[in-house]
Amino acid sequence: MTAAGEMRQYQVVGRKAGTEEVPNPEAYRMVIFAPNQVAAKSKFWYFMRQFRKMKKTTGEILDCVEIVEKNSRTVKNYGIWLRYDSRSGTHNMYREYRDLKLTGAVSQLYNEMAGRHRCRPRSIQIIRTATLGASELNRPNGAQFAKSNVRFPLPHRVDSAKRGQKALSDRTFSTVRPTTYLG
Repeated sequence: MTAAGEMRQYQVVGRKAGTEEVPNPEAYRMVIFAPNQVAAKSKFWYFMRQFRKMKKTTGEILDCVEIVEKNSRTVKNYGIWLRYDSRSGTHNMYREYRDLKLTGAVSQLYNEMAGRHRCRPRSIQIIRTATLGASELNRPNGAQFAKSNVRFPLPHRVDSAKRGQKALSDRTFSTVRPTTYLG
């Protein structure tokens, strides 16, 4: 599985195929992050082989639906618990991200794990995700934005239009250096 572009969140429901002894077997539901439906179904069977005696040839997918976040207009803090396989062993990890959507935070996770730990997407398993409040943040990078008095100054702006000239001026270049201090 590649993690090109933004990851999507899918709910996959599957079960073991019915037999004469068990005509209506127990169904299992999983929330999976994958780039598309095909990869989500593949991951579902990967985890079902690990947890239950069930594989694609003996089972069936009942439903595969993409989960879309309701409010994606405000920035939220997300905590992600994961495990990954490195060159030396398997490690558990907790990471925090700020994003508009959970899928955006998971995409940041895959990109950061590739950059910092040289970790392939196939070796990352997301255990749990949560939306965090300002008091629940553990990492200083996310906590600096959660303060009530946070400001985003714009220190060096260049005056719009051609550096203070009249709008109808036809000169492209100016002999005057730009003024970047507008405060």
